Amino acid sequence: MKILILSDSHSSLSFMRQAIAVLRPDGVVHLGDYYQDGMQMAKEHPALRFYQVAGNCDAFDFTPGQEQILSYPIGGVQFYMTHGHRHGVKTGLEKLLTAARASAATIVLYGHTHRADCHQEEDGLWVLNPGSCSGYGGSVGLVELENHKIMACRILQQADLEDYR
Repeated sequence: MKILILSDSHSSLSFMRQAIAVLRPDGVVHLGDYYQDGMQMAKEHPALRFYQVAGNCDAFDFTPGQEQILSYPIGGVQFYMTHGHRHGVKTGLEKLLTAARASAATIVLYGHTHRADCHQEEDGLWVLNPGSCSGYGGSVGLVELENHKIMACRILQQADLEDYR
């Protein structure tokens, strides 16, 4: 199972569309900034399962039902999803990792910084920030699941998608 992770799209939909078309994921996570972008992708791809949270730039247009934090199992793996602004991720990941561990997450997804990162902590917790999918040179995250386990976690950029098979 392939899960595409998007964040900080800021109304730039072309790279999101390309990533969905090329990677053909089984599910998509949108981590905010702008929430409506994720809703547009869900509308264009009704067969895909979408998960999304609101980011700090969504505050001006926030409506009930736009969660800011989701802790949810996907493919038998516990995900903790947030934009990251409420956890202060621009100054460190301590609050985010504490919250993810408290929710028994296997992987924590966040955005906000526009800096892509994918790594595994010493205790096994996966941490993924897909960077920003806004404009050329953007990036996305891809998590591959099999038998209720994370088999791969990586960052893909525009050039990677052009060469993806």
